[in-house]
Amino acid sequence: MTTAPAVPPTTSAVDCARYERDGYLVLEQAFTGSEVAALNDELVRLVRGELGPVAGSAVGPDADEEQALAATLCVHFPHKLSALYATAMRHPRVVDALVQLLSPDVKCMQSMAFVKSEGKPGQAWHQDEQFIPTRDRSLTAAWIALDDATVHNGCLWALPGSHRPGVLYPQREQQDARFDCTMEAHRFPYREQDAVALEVRAGDVVVFNGYLLHRSLPNSGGHGLRRALVHHYMNASSLLPWVPQDGVTIGMTDFRDVVLVAGTDPYDWQPPSELSRVEVRPDGRGGCLPPQER
Repeated sequence: MTTAPAVPPTTSAVDCARYERDGYLVLEQAFTGSEVAALNDELVRLVRGELGPVAGSAVGPDADEEQALAATLCVHFPHKLSALYATAMRHPRVVDALVQLLSPDVKCMQSMAFVKSEGKPGQAWHQDEQFIPTRDRSLTAAWIALDDATVHNGCLWALPGSHRPGVLYPQREQQDARFDCTMEAHRFPYREQDAVALEVRAGDVVVFNGYLLHRSLPNSGGHGLRRALVHHYMNASSLLPWVPQDGVTIGMTDFRDVVLVAGTDPYDWQPPSELSRVEVRPDGRGGCLPPQER
């Protein structure tokens, strides 16, 4: 079986208990200032197409940094073009937390680089397991702040403890001008006033459960960019029925475009696959309908 290098533990029992209670944990200053700066510089090169083709990108090779970032909301799977981003996926501090919180065997199936420039929308309440369905409900996100994230520039908000019931709440279309055009979760037993703003510094990492209800609000302007790199991980001992496979039962369906970051992969008898491409998510600012139809 494929095995990843071991990482010395730094996540405490208190951290684990807090994560179990709230559904999230902040790893303070997990990334250094130089690591954050390098990731931000690489993101500009990425969206300009300097590292390879990015599907759906409207940024040309001659765009300056401000133009490149203003035209980008989210780049999916940047680790496929950038060795630096692939290395960030295996960051020792994050991997240690995942091993302590999740499993000794951990794999990653997705990376996303978000650029929330001034005026860009947020994302409505949702649970990540609604989009990435793990067999054992082990989906875990690591949200790496590449700028200071505040209530003014669109930090994360969470409903503490909302992961504990283990329920995926229904989704519906929404036309709230504060959010992009992704679906929103609803009919959950929590109030808006229960939400907590997760204001963090550049270099901090928010690790959170795939069942945790969370959202972000728009960047209201005047407080700079809110960039973030997000990775989605899971227990490597579980199958991932993310994409249907011809001739394979749902019970054995397994998305194999993954990166092992800790422990061993008991499913490495299956050949690796290239199922994902580097692409830009459409902005969809202010809901999904054109203004005249709202």
